[in-house]
Amino acid sequence: MQDFNRLTPPPGGRPAVGPNRREWLRWGGLSSLGLSLPMLLQQRAAANSGDRTNGKAKHCIVLFLLGGAPQQSTFDPKPDAPAEVRGAYGPIATAVPGVHFAELLPQLAKQMDKLAVLRAVATNDNAHSSSGYYMLTGVPHAPMNVENANPGPPNDWPTMGAVVRRLRGDSGGLPASVRLPMHIFNTDSSVWPGQDAGFLGRNSDPWLFRCEPAAPEFRIPEFTLQTDVPLHRLTQRRELLQRLDRQIAGQSESTAGQFSPLMAQAFDLLSSPQARAAFDLNREPVALRDRYGRSQFGQSCLLARRLIEAGVSLVHVNWFRGPDEPSDAPCWDSHANETARLKSALAPPLDQGMSALLDDLHQRGLLDETLVVCLTEFGRTPRFNGRGGRDHWGHVFSVAMAGGGVRGGQVIGASDKQGAYPSQGRVAPQDITASMLHALGYPAHTEIHDSQGRPLAVSKGQVIRNLFN
Repeated sequence: MQDFNRLTPPPGGRPAVGPNRREWLRWGGLSSLGLSLPMLLQQRAAANSGDRTNGKAKHCIVLFLLGGAPQQSTFDPKPDAPAEVRGAYGPIATAVPGVHFAELLPQLAKQMDKLAVLRAVATNDNAHSSSGYYMLTGVPHAPMNVENANPGPPNDWPTMGAVVRRLRGDSGGLPASVRLPMHIFNTDSSVWPGQDAGFLGRNSDPWLFRCEPAAPEFRIPEFTLQTDVPLHRLTQRRELLQRLDRQIAGQSESTAGQFSPLMAQAFDLLSSPQARAAFDLNREPVALRDRYGRSQFGQSCLLARRLIEAGVSLVHVNWFRGPDEPSDAPCWDSHANETARLKSALAPPLDQGMSALLDDLHQRGLLDETLVVCLTEFGRTPRFNGRGGRDHWGHVFSVAMAGGGVRGGQVIGASDKQGAYPSQGRVAPQDITASMLHALGYPAHTEIHDSQGRPLAVSKGQVIRNLFN
């Protein structure tokens, strides 16, 4: 998994290609050049267009609600169920007659005409790591229901961002796929599988920027030149590194050609005002930043919009897991005190950030060409537990989609009266990945190749045809 804040791979990950930072420091004391950045950059992924569909989406923004959002208190309220099932929050009408959301999502309810809600999604997996892997890749974890699983074979299928990066390649100094504001991990700090390029190799890893977009002095250090490095000195250092690269290539055939593209991309990025500007949230009006909400999630949604405007194909926004999260119920993992946490910490940032994103994209004329997908790894149990929370439930939950050719104002599938199991229109994760790729212009049979060169279809799912116009 690629991470601009780490030089070593996560447990179970693949070793980084090329020399480490200590070796670079030995080679001429060049640490002032910021060589950790080019060491972590990727070569341009080979474009494999396959048989293109008529997909409308040029970009995709994935919003991942880490922890498992309760379907009953978000997109699939159950007002007629017993109190221990329906919870404290009742339904509210949406912009589409007959469709209701939970009352904690009033702004998203007004956007229902743009949304398609899948209410019968199921993984049948109740573990964060393995169910999350299934949702992020469209391939079930082997075995299922395994918690604290780490990346690595046999669970080495690439995440959607990696597939898109391989199919489209990079352009304009920025990668085709970006993750922010941090990676996904469990309470024991184990990193989930399904977040990197897997068997596609490090060249296709989505870039990971660990950051806090809501911080008052938010910036991405990797995109900021030191004050003592004017552009003409940067050019001189680029020429020096080119000479060094040629010397390294002459000494070892195994390293030949590995560093020049990475260094060129790093210098292009550092010297490009357009690339650096994409991450500058201070360029946005204060009122618009307030509209998104000053939460990490809200500002991450705004940053995602700026990145797709800058040419990034897929931006994956994870729910921010801050240091103040309760250990027994972090993020959306509401094992305890769910009623209070939904109202104070969870639903308002989701409602404000996602609704602002849809509004903003629509007003800018970008929604038709930008697919927005709100995912989670699973839902929550129909009944509350003894701690006032709900536990893991992969048997049915909801996913919301908008833009990119999706026909808004519709609900696809249904759960039963207690929100426990699909009653009609069951959807599996591979159907969601197939539909996302379809929107982006790639049929499910488009080929990618594993590390041994074997051709594999990008998805084994079926496109959800009712989703699209």
